[in-house]
Amino acid sequence: MRLRPLRLLCGTAALALTLPVLSPGRAAAAVPVHPVYLQNYATGLNAADSGGAVAAHHPKGNEDHQQWTPVAVDGGYRLQNADEAGTCLGRSGASAVTAACGAEGTTWTISTDAGGTYTVSVPGTFQYLTGSSADPGAVGLGSTGDLARWYLTPVTYATTGMPSADTRTLDQVTFLTAHNAFANGADGNFASFPVSLFPNQNYGVSRQLSDGVRGFMLDDYTVSGRAVLCHNSCDGVSSPVPLATDLQRIVDFLKGDSGRFVTVFLEDYASSDVLKSSLASVNGLNDVLYRPDQEGVATKGWPTMADLAARGKQLLIFSDRTRASDTANGWAARDTFGVMYQREWTVENYWSMGAGLGSSDWSCYSRWGTDRPLTVDSAAFHPLFVMNHFRDYPIASTAETDNGKLQNRAQNFCTPAARKKPNYLAVDRYDLGSPTPLGTVGTLNTYVLASGQ
Repeated sequence: MRLRPLRLLCGTAALALTLPVLSPGRAAAAVPVHPVYLQNYATGLNAADSGGAVAAHHPKGNEDHQQWTPVAVDGGYRLQNADEAGTCLGRSGASAVTAACGAEGTTWTISTDAGGTYTVSVPGTFQYLTGSSADPGAVGLGSTGDLARWYLTPVTYATTGMPSADTRTLDQVTFLTAHNAFANGADGNFASFPVSLFPNQNYGVSRQLSDGVRGFMLDDYTVSGRAVLCHNSCDGVSSPVPLATDLQRIVDFLKGDSGRFVTVFLEDYASSDVLKSSLASVNGLNDVLYRPDQEGVATKGWPTMADLAARGKQLLIFSDRTRASDTANGWAARDTFGVMYQREWTVENYWSMGAGLGSSDWSCYSRWGTDRPLTVDSAAFHPLFVMNHFRDYPIASTAETDNGKLQNRAQNFCTPAARKKPNYLAVDRYDLGSPTPLGTVGTLNTYVLASGQ
């Protein structure tokens, strides 16, 4: 890349900027001038000031010196830390550091790259700010490649109104989701003592459906050849609820109104044969089961909610198992009987915000590690984003407080971390909080993110 001086005139003053001359076919950099996260394309981690060094950290909103404001200067740009006055992204040898803005090594060339990403390089060189394949937490200088591609993710996303009811697509909608929906103390036994003393929900599945819950996280184990619902283990659990029982409740509910749509997430400990047999016992399941694998979603994108309603395709089932693990066990692929492998269709943040009491961790990063960051996306197919918002142990007072903060975390922490709006908000005790989780879902369903950010 060659650098060419460009003189911009403002009245009688002239400001000399050195801008990159890009190769043919590449657009000139449209660098945002508002605070952004410097988010690695390959890992989804953010560059953060870590005591004078720059390191790759889990996205954590405004709590971890992760926000940077690009400022145009003579020779390129500075990246000024948004909450540390006078501190900029700099370099020392092959290391990324923070330094006083204007010090040597704090000017960078920022250029567009593929898929809305940017490169950040030392002016006039082929040295790039990059992550590390050997150490996901490292940020330094190196060669080009995916680890040297960065999103300049806006701290605050612009939004537009939710598309009309006949045009909105599945990936534009947010659904209230009950974490461990079966562990409710109303439908039957779900765990042995003392776990049984801590139900995740207060109402049974039928009440959850009527209250507006549209996502159900269920843990299935094998007991006496059938899939049943238990928390942690079925040891010592008398008469656990069969998976088929709750699925039948859901199917019957859906058949009462074609406009309803439900997603089931299985934390799946059953073999393919056991799961297939349990699903086969649910009357009417195949009538409402939606099969994105058979409809070209991976290349065409998600259908509209109106189209799903018109066809009566109202139930989507995911398993957290992987295709590779089923193959290794000699089991049939679950999607041959309509259960999708979740990691092929969604992204999901790490499930725990911390213990049941005390401070919480609002960082938002992939449950499945840097191999599948929350930012995974393509032009045609947008993975659905499952946002977990709960603790290790469901304590009612803690859940009430956390649920009241759900909207803040969804909009200001997890949306920028994933570069997409959550499609599923998974909580304990969905009936608690101010605003309630259902109220937060309603707010998220008034808008979509504006394109081109």
